[in-house]
Amino acid sequence: MKKGAVVIIPVLLLLLAGGYYAFSSFNLFPNDERNDQGSSSGKPAAIELTFWRNYGTKLENEAYKELISAFESAHPGIKINMNAIPYGDYELRLRTEIAAGSPPDIMSIDSPNLGLYANSGALLSIDKEMKAEGQIDDIPFSTLEGMKFKDAIYLSPIAESGVALFYNIHLFKKAGLPLPSQDPADPMSWDEAVELAKEINNPSKGVYGIDPAQGFSSGESPAYFKTPLLWQFGADVLSPDGKTASGYLNSDNAIKALQFYQDLYHRHGVASVEMPPDPFVTGHLGMSVMGSWMLEEIERNFPDFKLGEDFGVAPLPKGTHQVTPNGGWALGISSNSEHPEEAWEFIQYMTGFEGSKKYVEITGDMPARFSVSKSFSELSSYPKNIFVHQALNYSKNRPVSPAYPVISDSLKELFEDIGIGRKDVKESADKAVAKINGSLDDIDKE
Repeated sequence: MKKGAVVIIPVLLLLLAGGYYAFSSFNLFPNDERNDQGSSSGKPAAIELTFWRNYGTKLENEAYKELISAFESAHPGIKINMNAIPYGDYELRLRTEIAAGSPPDIMSIDSPNLGLYANSGALLSIDKEMKAEGQIDDIPFSTLEGMKFKDAIYLSPIAESGVALFYNIHLFKKAGLPLPSQDPADPMSWDEAVELAKEINNPSKGVYGIDPAQGFSSGESPAYFKTPLLWQFGADVLSPDGKTASGYLNSDNAIKALQFYQDLYHRHGVASVEMPPDPFVTGHLGMSVMGSWMLEEIERNFPDFKLGEDFGVAPLPKGTHQVTPNGGWALGISSNSEHPEEAWEFIQYMTGFEGSKKYVEITGDMPARFSVSKSFSELSSYPKNIFVHQALNYSKNRPVSPAYPVISDSLKELFEDIGIGRKDVKESADKAVAKINGSLDDIDKE
């Protein structure tokens, strides 16, 4: 989430909230008049649906194009006009179009942002449709919970995500260290990971022990990779009712987690704020917490850097708790769509068994459905079994809140303050709490 996007959120919330009552009685599948007048050629005109999504990896883009082509072949009366927008611009452009009253029919939403769009009335609930036709028993509970706002389902997932600890085999062997356990139910502790990182660490040679949470990037990546550290130490971002960050993000457990993170950089020196490009595959980084999608990315972009020979994968280290993040991009329908029935047909296809299976085949992502997982034998063996096991047993959603964009940005700034700026951990946490609570208060006043 870029800061520019956060600045306009309060204004957009007001604009979007104004449209809520207009759409609150909207019938998802109205008996409206269809365009049956036909074209000048005598053939019925196809219904055109706009579909916006973030421009992801090359494999993701290939998957969406192939799935849309297959859907259109099976549904000749529906045409999907996809617009893939760069990740850094996506949220701002989407919110701008929603505020202007011209959103796409179907939109891809990063699941923790669901609360913002659902609370403002920009999304239709697909709760009835998902329960009747979406085979929700086929979706893990933790994944499905991330698709809900106020107990109603608004999004349908096409895939799931997860993270694990990738390690450089050569650097481990050079330091005379045993390789980490591959058992997803037996992760090492963060304290053990620090000791390994110390043995590998050699800053004079440009080699560092660990990147604990994907450095200091933009967008949603900081919150996705860094929030699990809070969970692992028994902390959280918000209260269970989502009303406050006080006593949660600045709790004693949160301070312990944040201090541990800062110490990796400034006490132990096993992590570095600045790293060269691709440090893991070039031998400058002993361990790195990375996403499940990186297995396919490494295979495609670095074919000479091979799993089992050059690198391995271990479960994410644990603190007092074993917790990993889940959630990701899922599909929803705009409240402004004139063709919600056709939009649901598209979503049902894309996120159902066949669509999800094809998406996973192409991208290598983790399935969001049990049935899809069972159809890939490699998901029950190393290394993908690590991600599957963690997703089913230890995963957790980022908070679904109308204030989530501010929460995400506050987390990004918090970890930058203590990691890059080396600022006082408690003061930095209190600052983040104040910013989040201010946004929550503004929403309550609307």
